[in-house]
Amino acid sequence: MRIARFSVDDEPKYGVVETDDPEGLVGTVNVLDSDPLYRSAQFTGEKLQLADVRLLAPVIPRSKVVCVGRNYAAHAAELGNDVPDQPMIFLKPNTSVIGPRDGIVYPEQTNDLHFEGELAIVIGRICRDLPKERVNEVIFGYTIANDVTARDLQKSDGQWARAKGYDTFCPLGPWISTELDVSDLRVSTELNGEPKQDGRTSQFIFDIPEVLAYITSFTTLLPGDVVLTGTPAGVGPMLPGDEVSVSVEGIGTLTNKVIVRD
Repeated sequence: MRIARFSVDDEPKYGVVETDDPEGLVGTVNVLDSDPLYRSAQFTGEKLQLADVRLLAPVIPRSKVVCVGRNYAAHAAELGNDVPDQPMIFLKPNTSVIGPRDGIVYPEQTNDLHFEGELAIVIGRICRDLPKERVNEVIFGYTIANDVTARDLQKSDGQWARAKGYDTFCPLGPWISTELDVSDLRVSTELNGEPKQDGRTSQFIFDIPEVLAYITSFTTLLPGDVVLTGTPAGVGPMLPGDEVSVSVEGIGTLTNKVIVRD
């Protein structure tokens, strides 16, 4: 099931998407009466054309976006880093989240803005000290993320809060897929239609049970929190005017354009 958050006349709504278009530009959405992440939602009977709605970020994390760094060996190597011996965790603020087709703002403080396409986990239940064997009980579904990074600030600051945390630095979408085997999915990124990243979730250094058990060993995850699982090799710069598309097999494609703030 594909759960979308969308707007019509600026009013956010939720619905179940029916489409063969990976970006959801063509198809229909069956409207729900509430957010199914937080309560049992029912269909209203209203059906809309996707062409007539604006897809929004499928979830606004209640408290945080938790990210795993260097979770693909080839990505660690391309930046000259060692493979970590335990998950490398950092946070993005929920104010960094934007949706499909929203603009990624190129900050004036950076000269090296990078894309990082990733599979993202949407948490559905409060969890702390989660055993690996119970991970599926707390996952609501999966979506696509772009872990936008100011690479020069990441290097100069010595920590990653600013480099990863600007407003617009966490595009999510186009929807949440609630029934998905994520053990071996293709994760790919194109810049202006040119292939840049191409990896598989089977290449994770730390798989999803390991990641969620590790994160919840030190912090509580809340419903609506999002976990980014790491990016394959092939990250690189993007400039104002560029269009970046991240695709995850079984979910779809998330596309955003890089812009300069007015």
